[in-house]
Amino acid sequence: MSYLIRVSLPDVPGSLGQLAEAFGIVDADINSVDIVETSHDGTVTDDIVVTLPTGIMVDTLITAVASVDGAEVDSIRPFTGRVDRRGQIQMLAQIAAHSGKQGETLTELVRVMPSAVTSSWAVVLRTLETGLERVAASPAAPEDDGSNPQMPDIDGARILQPDFDEWVPESWYQLGTALTVTPLHGTDLVLVIGRVGGPDFLASEVREIGDLGCIVGAMLR
Repeated sequence: MSYLIRVSLPDVPGSLGQLAEAFGIVDADINSVDIVETSHDGTVTDDIVVTLPTGIMVDTLITAVASVDGAEVDSIRPFTGRVDRRGQIQMLAQIAAHSGKQGETLTELVRVMPSAVTSSWAVVLRTLETGLERVAASPAAPEDDGSNPQMPDIDGARILQPDFDEWVPESWYQLGTALTVTPLHGTDLVLVIGRVGGPDFLASEVREIGDLGCIVGAMLR
């Protein structure tokens, strides 16, 4: 079974190699590695997809990380696929190929966005005087409950919080889902992205999603 494990490592030469060696000792096969964020405190956060042989418990990965000096597990969850944010260029090309019709563009956006930002689902909402209207959603997105909540103005990408963003349907937060939102700039549309089971979106990821919102908004105008 494959897992996405988010790890904090000392930002020094050899630390990733030590982690790879520790994974190898427990027969964990590394499928992909992606640098998510480099911090000012001398650490780097990596998203690593690993596959464990049948019968090996996931706790083995946590033990392997703990064997590397200064390494810490942020989160771990089952995962299918690979992590490679460089694939966002391909994603934008796919969206651009459908830019002739807004409906097709938005359908393509929610289809490719989850894998591009290592998330579970994506929904596009339109802001109307009568409230929010769902216009596109990926297959894994929560079902539309038919409500039309009023959303405050969203000026830029940010994390959604249940105690602050009361307009968000409660079902979207279930199963420990982390949520972030960005406007598709220059349009009346917003994009909400959900990551079931976490991990939380880092500041660098929110900025990245905001940048994608600017680019896709320009395509739609």
